Amino acid sequence: MPLNTAWRRGLLCGALSVVAASASDQRAWLEKHGVGADEIALDLEHGFGLAPQLVEEGALSGESLADVGLIDAVFDEMSRDRSTDWWTVEALADAPGWARARELAGRVLAREGVARTALPDVRVIR
Repeated sequence: MPLNTAWRRGLLCGALSVVAASASDQRAWLEKHGVGADEIALDLEHGFGLAPQLVEEGALSGESLADVGLIDAVFDEMSRDRSTDWWTVEALADAPGWARARELAGRVLAREGVARTALPDVRVIR
């Protein structure tokens, strides 16, 4: 796998790892980086943009691309729903959208053979 491909796959898998993490681990990650819960969805959105090319390069399965698309759709639906603020740390623990996104992200990581390890240490550009 070329370095650029490996780097892009790592970026996507890192974002998926944060989505798949427990609510308490997500909360700790958010506090560590000083960002809001919406950053989890934004990071996934960046990774999703890389996914089609990863499929073309054979570095991601088509099934995983479809599941990442479903996660993106869940987050998009949460953004459109103005009845509740889904982007709070409290919502991480009990919102159905977060639970569905966690399930899908875990499925992708398992399918792609990515071990669940510590959440990625990222730098947030503001």
